[in-house]
Amino acid sequence: MSLSHPRATRRDALTKLADFVPRAGRAYAAKRNYDHGPADRSNVSTLSPYLRHRLITEDEVVAAVLKAHSLSAAEKFIQEVCWRTYWKGWLEQRPQVWQDYLDARARERIRLLDDSALSARLEGAQRGDTGIACFDSWARELAQTGYLHNHARMWFASIWIFTLRLPWVLGADFFYRHLLDGDPASNTLSWRWVAGLHTKGKTYHARADNIATYTSGRFRPRTEELQQYAMPLEEELTQAPARWPAADNIAPDAKVLLFLTQEDLSPESWPLDGLDVAGVALFRPADAGSNQAPFVQAFKTAAIKDAGERAVSHWNVPAREIETAEDLAAFARERAADCAVTTIVPVGLLKPQVNTLAQSSAALGVPVKQIVRRWDSLFWPHARTGFFKLKERIPAVLDTLGLRPQGTLL
Repeated sequence: MSLSHPRATRRDALTKLADFVPRAGRAYAAKRNYDHGPADRSNVSTLSPYLRHRLITEDEVVAAVLKAHSLSAAEKFIQEVCWRTYWKGWLEQRPQVWQDYLDARARERIRLLDDSALSARLEGAQRGDTGIACFDSWARELAQTGYLHNHARMWFASIWIFTLRLPWVLGADFFYRHLLDGDPASNTLSWRWVAGLHTKGKTYHARADNIATYTSGRFRPRTEELQQYAMPLEEELTQAPARWPAADNIAPDAKVLLFLTQEDLSPESWPLDGLDVAGVALFRPADAGSNQAPFVQAFKTAAIKDAGERAVSHWNVPAREIETAEDLAAFARERAADCAVTTIVPVGLLKPQVNTLAQSSAALGVPVKQIVRRWDSLFWPHARTGFFKLKERIPAVLDTLGLRPQGTLL
């Protein structure tokens, strides 16, 4: 099994995108569900780590695809891009679901201290030592490569929950700690969907015949190895959707610092509307990612470094690493900046850290203003219920964004 990990640069992301575009149409639709293993990912894009941190953006990926394919031919791939947008928009409007997940994870971690049998089963699953060949192979693949095919992620989660009877929140945590594209919204809500919590009563059931078919026979689990019925988990969910965050007002002649976080590392395409950029602050919380695999932390570190270097070159201004509000305020005074500007930091582990810094920074006279990308502002309002509502709006939103098919289409 290859232990190599992708390089966390925008240049590498664009190279990978250009390589994938010819396969993004009907070939992708026909072959995308097959998991050929880590040695062959030619049927999928593997762009997710780059999209996760916006080293490339959703709209530029879709624009590149629509230069080569009609909307109908590329429909399946574009929908997959929009699934990530849906998860993020849905969680932005229900932040309590994220907090409930954190609370449940904390309770399960405490339970592990007193339940040695559960702890042993958990360790065996994470180590890839359950006796279920496909599951064990995926566990090792994830821990070594930081990636799993989307279909394998669903099979894995289903087996974890329904066959191994392990807490779903600990499975989501295992994924988040090891996935290079680990995203609080996509990861947490996908696990909830498999468990029957996102769409109430609707689970994803891993079946032996389905696994054999879509791994092209690499794995052939016996029917009796897997739980035959996937009974949905239950919970009380009463939170109504809130409004997604709005952009802050920024004076059109403001002198600003760009405040870069791991959430959006393509500052060249931020909607800055001609603001005077005076410097680039790279936010690296002292404890950020401390519980994640070293290669995940390394990817994020390299991605932020790459974004900082590009921003310095683009605006011809200095960059500085920031850990505290005092660091940010000192940099702002040095550069005579009125405020710092960042794109909205979505619900997740980073958000409270940014909010805390922003509150302290504002008290020191340097507010942190948040702006919103048009992609998010146009799609997120349609992420209030199920994916179908957003899905049916995709053509209209793409048209509003000016993303129309071009040239000779496949």
